[in-house]
Amino acid sequence: MEDVEITDVHDGVETAPLTNQDLSSVSLTVGELLSQYGWYLLAVTALLYLLIQHLSKRRSSQSSSSSTQPSLQDAALVARRQEAMEAARMKMQQELDAKAEIFREKQRQQEEQKRRQKIEIWESMQQGKSYKATTRSSPTAEEASSSTTALKPKSDKKPLRSADYNPLTGQGGSSCSWRPGRRGPSSGG
Repeated sequence: MEDVEITDVHDGVETAPLTNQDLSSVSLTVGELLSQYGWYLLAVTALLYLLIQHLSKRRSSQSSSSSTQPSLQDAALVARRQEAMEAARMKMQQELDAKAEIFREKQRQQEEQKRRQKIEIWESMQQGKSYKATTRSSPTAEEASSSTTALKPKSDKKPLRSADYNPLTGQGGSSCSWRPGRRGPSSGG
């Protein structure tokens, strides 16, 4: 661009000529500034952003903690919760005590049954009977009913293996088959 001179005329008084200044020199200095200090400016901007975020969080937490001062309603709520928890604990303790009493009673009954068996064994030994005969001769009612259903006579004999069974071929009813040994060094010492 060409330099243009403009003269102002005010009431016949001539002023100094104005020249058109080039703005490219101003933009050049901003570009040079960014190219030299751009990373620093970016880091400073990021730190300022993080600092502002931190301060705003701190203010909000301080304001919320100051506004939530313990009041009478909160104290009553805490007391009700503690009473409810204590009631639940007492209920659980009573249930546990009841279960423990039932367990102790079962243990006493088992001990009593063992004691009776020992007395029976001792009496049978005094009479000259063997120990095993007494244990077999006195099954309980539950054992007797289960043993009668389990012991049914089998009339037809079933062969153990089919006639075409050959363990070397891997065929037959079994699911076993030959597998090669492990590779690698032996684990022995």
